This record gives sequence, C-alpha cells and structure tokens, in this order.
Amino acid sequence: MKILKTSLAIISLSLFANCTQESLTVDVDQDAALTTQVSQDILSIPQINNIINESLKTTGDFDWGETSDIVLWSATVHGSGYLTIGYGNTGESFRTSESKRLTDVKNNILSTIQNIDGARRDAFVIEDDAILNAVDVHVKSIEAIKELRKQSGIRYMEPNGYSFFTNTAYPQNRSASGCGMDGSTLNSQDYRTVSPGALVSWTYDQHNITQAWQYSTGANVTVAVVDTGLSPNQLLLGSNFNDGYSNGRTVQKYGTYIDSNWWWSNNIDGPNDKCGHGTSMSATIASPRNNDNLPVGVAYNSNLVSYRATSDVLLNDYHERKGVKNALVALGNRSDVKIISMSIGYPWSIGNVKDGIRYAHNRGKLIFAAGGTSTSYTNWYPVIFPASMSEAVAVTGVTDNGNYDQCEVCHDGSQIEFTIVMQRDNNDSRTSAVLGFYNGNTDYVGGSSVATATTAGIAALVWSRYPNWSREQVLNKMRQSSEFYPNKSSTKGYGNIDALQAVQ
Repeated sequence: MKILKTSLAIISLSLFANCTQESLTVDVDQDAALTTQVSQDILSIPQINNIINESLKTTGDFDWGETSDIVLWSATVHGSGYLTIGYGNTGESFRTSESKRLTDVKNNILSTIQNIDGARRDAFVIEDDAILNAVDVHVKSIEAIKELRKQSGIRYMEPNGYSFFTNTAYPQNRSASGCGMDGSTLNSQDYRTVSPGALVSWTYDQHNITQAWQYSTGANVTVAVVDTGLSPNQLLLGSNFNDGYSNGRTVQKYGTYIDSNWWWSNNIDGPNDKCGHGTSMSATIASPRNNDNLPVGVAYNSNLVSYRATSDVLLNDYHERKGVKNALVALGNRSDVKIISMSIGYPWSIGNVKDGIRYAHNRGKLIFAAGGTSTSYTNWYPVIFPASMSEAVAVTGVTDNGNYDQCEVCHDGSQIEFTIVMQRDNNDSRTSAVLGFYNGNTDYVGGSSVATATTAGIAALVWSRYPNWSREQVLNKMRQSSEFYPNKSSTKGYGNIDALQAVQ
C-alpha cells in the first residue's frame, strides 16, 4: 500500500536526527547536568510511552497533569529540561490587558524555580509570552516540579521538549511525517478540464464545487494555512498567484518555525516549505484557475496567508509547538484573516497551542483542523488535537462508495463536523489531485489533511458570497448544506458538504 502524501501520519516511519550545528550562545552545562541524571531513578522513554499509550487506549486522551511527579520529571529530563507552564484560572488562555493578578501568579512560579534550582531568571526563562498566559522555563530538579504542583493558578505544566514519537536514542529525533515533494502523474480519470484550461480534481464533483463557482470564487476572503510553508519553486503560489481567471488577490508568506535541536535558538527558518505538505494544502485552497493544464484550487480567487510553523505535520518538537502557537497569535491579530486551515496535529492536546487556538477563535477566526490520519498500526487513535477542541471544526475524509466509509488511514469520532470525499474506494493512492511542489508538477494528496483544506476552501466560497456574515452564520450554512443535517452522525458529523447549496 502506498499513500501519496497522506498527511498527519501519527506514527512516523522515517525518523532522523537533525545534526545541524549552531554556535553556542549560552552555557550548556544545564543540559549536560540533566543528561547525567538519566539513570535508574528516571523512567525511560519506552516506559513513559507505555503510560501514554495505555491512557490513549483506555480513555482516548492523555494529560500530563494526571501523571505522577516522577513521570512528569522523567519526560522533562528527556525533553532537555524545559517545561511550558500555563498560568491563570481555568480556561484563561490569554489576556487582553495587563493584569496584576496574572503577573503575581507568574512571578510566584518563577520565584519557586529560582529558589529551588538556584538559577537566575534570565538563565531559566526561555520565553515569556506577551499575550498568552504561558511561560517556557528550564528546570533542573524534580523538587521544583513538586513544589509547582502545589501552587494555585497553574493551568498546566507540560514537558514541551518531550516527544511520544521517538526511538530509544537520546537526544530525541524528528519525524518527516506527511512530507513528499516528488509529485505524481495524474490518471486521466481523476480530473476534468474547465476553461480556460485548468484541471478540476474528481473530488470537487462529489461536492458540487464547480457549480458553486457560478455564485462565488472566494474573492475578498483571506484564508491562512498554518503548516510547513510554501514552496519557493511553485510560482503559481508565488509571483504568478494572479493568473488567468484568478486576479486581484494577494499571497503572503511568513515563518515562525525555528529549525534547531537547541531550545535556546531563535533563528527563524523562513517561509519556504521543505516538506511539501503546506504547499499541497495551500494549493488545494487557492491554486489559480488558468490555462496551464494544472489543478485549480477550491477558492481560486481567495487571498492566501501561509505560515511555515512546523517542519512536518506532527507537532512533536518544542520549536514546532512554539511556531504554531506564534502563528496563531499573529493570525488572531489580523483583521483581514477570516479562516485558518490546520492540517497538522498531535494525539493529545498541547497547552500552548491550545492557548493559541483559543486566542485566534476569540478574535473571530473560523478554524478548521484535521481529524487525523494514521498508518494501519495507529488508526485506533481518536480524533486528534487540535481537531478535538470545541474551538476548532474537525474534518475527516471518506471514500467515494457512497457509504461514508472513512478513508483507509483517516480518523473519525464524535468531534467530526464534516466529511470530504477524497479517496477512490478501489484505489487508496488515487486521492485528490493538486498542484505540485515544483512548477509544472501535479500530485495526489489524501487523508484528513486534504479534506480539511477542501473544507476551508468551501468556507471561503460561502464567506465571499455573504461577506457580512459572522463566523457562526457561515458555519451554520455549511452545516445546513450537508447531507445529514439536521441530524449528526456519531462519527461523521453532518456528512458531506454540498458547496452549491452552501452558496445559494
């Protein structure tokens, strides 16, 4: 079986160490001291993973707050010694103005670490977020964790340097989940040609997307994609973004991801995609409609904002989690961005990313997230984070057999809102046809990732058709235009969306 760029692969089959060396700008004695503590008193990575896996199997979720001090400390050690601490009252993810109460809570946290570990604040504070109520710190002892757990005003403590997806080597390795840049030749049965010479993926006809173009093409709506960035080698998502029937729109590229094994690095890696996944998702939403004989996007006149916030689809690295969090805050602060598409995730919630989701949602953003895509080894996992959040709209993929069979590697569950047909029932490699990573290339992309991007594109069509509507009105119109409405399936939500009905 071969799934072409079937993204959000929950288990990485290809682990590799990033050996890029950077000049040291801080004293690394703290890391060295932590490494020497990996002994019989510290749980091993396989032992910690067994605890996590058992929780996922029995409850469908995992929470560091429900583990023992030794489990949390062991994961912190294996994660280079740093914790992300969310402070404030329950649900108080961000602040809109300065708060003495919140400042006092934060200072109490930092004073506790300073007194127990004997370190200067400027030495152990990695990041103090200016908007979210979260601080990243470097701790050196289990005593600090024990004392912090006694304090009030702490919403979560998470070892954000620890990854469930790693081999037994130390330090941790990274995955290349969902990545692929080679492209594929499209089967002639998987597209049709529309004027002035653009290819329409077979999946669009399952949702009446081309018929919806009579009413809306996504003009004046800005969609943001938080993913692995945009290919610098695909000019149709760059300098030729306005081409053919696609005109009067903008594409913007940003980067918040730091490509480094070192927690203290602040070298942003730039906006360029080095994986391929982000390019595929952006292409699904906004590829131009022109005469190049290449696949067109669902909302081919929408504006596009791309954030390279992660190296791949699996948020198993401190810098990936931080990059996604920072992208969400930046997008939350933009009045022009209406929709955020996130075909990335993790099996359980990540505190600072959750805070970022809540901030962006509070600022009126309609956030779509992938329900999850796995290998057959892990497709028992439930809907993953952040699709599992109430502030996100969860999407998954189904086949074209008409029976709502989930795609071979897709997750489903009670949090799912919508489904998208994105896989041939008799051929798992023939999925949605998209623009490729390189100029002139085409590709197939599958899983809940492309289902999510397709849904975000349909939302852009609706919002463009009804520009004065609120987020709730747009979402309700999409629900009302889905097959099961007003009922909701226990695992497939409101079912397949009819884009034509949604824009009428």
